[in-house]
Formats: sequence, C-alpha cells, structure tokens
Amino acid sequence: MSLATTSMRKDRDGNNQERTEWHRVVFFGKLGEIAGEYLRKGSQVYVEGELRYDKYTGQDGVEKYSTDIVANEMLMLGGRGEGGGGGMGGERPQRSQAPRQQQGGGGGQGGGGYGGGGQDYAPRRQQPAQQQSVPPMDDFADDDIPF
Repeated sequence: MSLATTSMRKDRDGNNQERTEWHRVVFFGKLGEIAGEYLRKGSQVYVEGELRYDKYTGQDGVEKYSTDIVANEMLMLGGRGEGGGGGMGGERPQRSQAPRQQQGGGGGQGGGGYGGGGQDYAPRRQQPAQQQSVPPMDDFADDDIPF
C-alpha cells in the first residue's frame, strides 16, 4: 500500500510550507490480512517497521531501486467509521507472501492497535498489575506527621 506523510515547516520568510511524501508499506501474515480488510483510501494509520532496500531490473533493462517499509506494527487511528479498531498480534514478515496495493493517509489520533513482531497469531495479553498492599490504618497516629 502507499502511505502519505505530511509535514509542516516554516521557510526563511516565516511562511508555512507543507511537504507530502509517499511511502510504500508492505504487510505480511496476519497483519497483512487485517490491513487488507480494514484499511481504505484515506484511512488514518500509524505504522512502524523496518526499511528494506531492493534492486531489480525493469522491463526496459535498466536497474531500478526501491525502498519499502516492512510493517511489523500498525495502529489504526480515527473512529470506527474511519478504521479504528481493537488490537491483536501479528506475524513477523515472510517474503514469500505478496502485499496488496492500496492507498491510505497518515496522521491523526485515536483508535486501537494491531501489533506485530510476535511468533504467533495470539492476541497480546497485558500482564496483570501487581497489587500493592496498603498498610492497616490502625497503626497510624497524628504524632507520626512531621508538621
């Protein structure tokens, strides 16, 4: 899929300059299935991954180069109608699967996440927080307060 990122900068005269760049993002495994099913053109999404540089020969016989982002973490942003959702684990990329080509937008806030980098498809589980014991209040006296 293609993902757009937009950044704002001020030039020497103090005018805001908007710069949009397009990036190719590839999803594999369960993460690819989720991206293919839920992401649409204009969806807001946060993606983390690794850069992959490829060299290939085009149909015209000229060597060409490409830079892809191999996604290992995805967070769908926006409300439910905009593609937000819950979270589940993804699989580390395997090069034998072909990515789907789509377009989407970047940026925004909200939503739920789809994580990658794990070894299986099982949902991520949060570790239960350790409960701290509260000392009994009957051992407390006003004389213990230093002020």
